[in-house]
Amino acid sequence: MARTGKPAVRQVESVQRAIAVLNVLAEAGVDLGTNEIARRTGVNVSTVSRLLATLVDGGLLQYVPSTGRYRLGIRILQLASVARENLELRDLVRPHLEEIAAMTGETATLSLPGERDVFTVDFVASDSSVRSVAAIGRNSVPHATAVGKVFLAHGGTLPAGELAAYTEHTVTDRAALDDEVERAGRQGWAQAVREREPELAGVAVPVLASGGLVAILGVQGPATRFTEDPMRVAVDLLCERAALLGSVV
Repeated sequence: MARTGKPAVRQVESVQRAIAVLNVLAEAGVDLGTNEIARRTGVNVSTVSRLLATLVDGGLLQYVPSTGRYRLGIRILQLASVARENLELRDLVRPHLEEIAAMTGETATLSLPGERDVFTVDFVASDSSVRSVAAIGRNSVPHATAVGKVFLAHGGTLPAGELAAYTEHTVTDRAALDDEVERAGRQGWAQAVREREPELAGVAVPVLASGGLVAILGVQGPATRFTEDPMRVAVDLLCERAALLGSVV
């Protein structure tokens, strides 16, 4: 399916019903039984019963045996906490991204690490007519991007099997990659030149708090313009901002 850059509009009916169940319990503010949930959502009892079992299994709802009723589960709180932290972090980092982009003339990015991947959650594009393209939600390939190498240097892992070669410069030898990752951890920053895309270069640094990786700041641009000297300037700027952010997050 072709990508349009816009969110999908077709919806899944079963998911809509599950959302309705969650909304009913949130609005009620009290535990509710199956029949009452069915009445309030307008969904038949048998369907509601299956939805409730699924949501309980996923931790989004909790079943109370003593009453036979349901309430919102602990997973809701966990998701809300993560969402709040991410939104707060984006708000905190955004002014720094704007300044980094203005001072380097290239695109500045904010990425957040997950268990196995690291994703772009915000960026400020370069003002130049020729510039790199960033996208919110895009995965930074661990072995072929500066952001990915920072991720690996701070506990990220690679999938098993052969490493994909995106360009002729992609590091696919695991021993060579281990050396790069070790160097990135030691020096506090990583770079990738023409490794994921033929004309893209980037540098990235970790934002550390309480000894752990909480975010990654990056700068990327066309490899013909974002060369060794501009990269060095960008690294110094990123390290300065990462240290500042690490002291407040």
